[in-house]
Amino acid sequence: MDLNGKELSNIIQEEIAEEVKTIVAQGKRPPHLAAILVGEDGASRTYVKNKENACAKVGFESSIKRFDASISEEELLNEIRSINENPGIDGLIVQLPLPGHISESKVTHTISPEKDVDGFHDVNIGKLTKGEDTYISATPFGILQLLERNGIETQGKHCVVLGRSNIVGRPMSILMSRNGNPGNATVTLCHSRTKDLKDFCLSADILIVALGRPDFVTADMVKKGAVVIDVGITRVDADNPKGYVLKGDVHYEGVKEVASYITPVPGGVGPMTIIGLLQNTLKAYNQNNLQSEQ
Repeated sequence: MDLNGKELSNIIQEEIAEEVKTIVAQGKRPPHLAAILVGEDGASRTYVKNKENACAKVGFESSIKRFDASISEEELLNEIRSINENPGIDGLIVQLPLPGHISESKVTHTISPEKDVDGFHDVNIGKLTKGEDTYISATPFGILQLLERNGIETQGKHCVVLGRSNIVGRPMSILMSRNGNPGNATVTLCHSRTKDLKDFCLSADILIVALGRPDFVTADMVKKGAVVIDVGITRVDADNPKGYVLKGDVHYEGVKEVASYITPVPGGVGPMTIIGLLQNTLKAYNQNNLQSEQ
């Protein structure tokens, strides 16, 4: 059965929109998400536009600052500092990747932890590791909601995560092992150096794949009845008007015959990633207002 992220994202967007309507009816400003886009990367422009559209749909304010790829690192950091100091902006994202002369690490660390709705700042990652309340990076946050809202049991299950990135794999492994719901799973984190990878995959009750390698996981690697979450999305050349098709890391047609649940690509994890970002922004807004009232 498909875990339809598009349908679920529409439901949660409606819930957020209702909360924003209540906020505005009380005479308060709506939440405000700012995005910084550097350069002319086509995929980045598309991602930012999708986030802008999602903000409009739920009633958030959004602002996009666009800069030429030649902007200096210090100029960009100063722009971030200016947004940090703006009480009318609740959340800030800097779209990655950045030009080679700009340190992604410096950019991430310059964003205020209180406005870091991407959940990449060391403070927020540290809180996540300790099990404290924080901003969960958007993709793992979206996956948690896919599991929870579809009633998928995680307690006592063996969860195998393929991929150890700081954006998806590592936080996902921490979240699935935490004392909570979803959580309380026994987690194995696999990567490119893991030996006997197929055996680990076959032992998984829940398999989360975030490798960036199209069709890597095939049906013979998946235990019958497993839940498969495919985070990957790659453009693969194809003979069609677009010139490409979008592929996940899981061979969907084969694995869907084995798995009990599977996320399609597109339409699975992707829409839920934007939901995670919106929910983090709403959370930042509420915390911002709480502090201003004290």
